[in-house]
Amino acid sequence: MYQFSEHSEKRFQKLVPQFPNKRSLILPCLFLLQSDRGFVDQEGMQYIAERIGSPVSLAHVYGVATFYTMYNKKPVGKFHIQICANISCYLAGSDRITEHVCSKLGIQAGETTPDNEYTVDEVQCLGACGFGPVAQINDSYYEELTPEKLDQILESLKVKG
Repeated sequence: MYQFSEHSEKRFQKLVPQFPNKRSLILPCLFLLQSDRGFVDQEGMQYIAERIGSPVSLAHVYGVATFYTMYNKKPVGKFHIQICANISCYLAGSDRITEHVCSKLGIQAGETTPDNEYTVDEVQCLGACGFGPVAQINDSYYEELTPEKLDQILESLKVKG
């Protein structure tokens, strides 16, 4: 049975008084869950609903978790590559970026490499519409991508690895 890690429990205790509306705790609690597990699952969402308590139900937590793309619903690789596929980035060539990275890694969008190093996903709007194509890799943004620029980024990730 899942429960917050010691670090996440301390954060949760600090968050509770900051959010008088209990529903407002759902977002930060989902981040705690994802920080602990790497993704948001049914067991963790149930735990969050129970910890927050009434009026928050599992259905509320599930609705929030599935609405936002920032919550991983399944395990992802060490490097989670999210490529914006919204209209601005698409017109700037994001489809070429997705095709390039998937070809280079030997996977399709939505998949993880067999070594669990990389996951590639297409997402809707990373909020950098004037700088497309854009990708977010873990917590870092990369703008005005080209296949060559993406190759350099992937090489630097290997070094950091």
